[in-house]
Amino acid sequence: MNAILKHKLTLIGLMAGAVGGYLYYHFVGCASGTCAITSKPLNSTLYGAVMGGLLFNLFQKEK
Repeated sequence: MNAILKHKLTLIGLMAGAVGGYLYYHFVGCASGTCAITSKPLNSTLYGAVMGGLLFNLFQKEK
């Protein structure tokens, strides 16, 4: 439980990025199916989660 509270901002970024990645797949996607990231919803969601987690982790302050 303590680890969850310690990395709360990063976890929020993971969730927001995953939602954003899936929404990007759904609305933009890849018409030809040859795009590495946006051709499948799982790839797009995982990529968005990683990018969101990294982005939100930049704003987390060390104690």
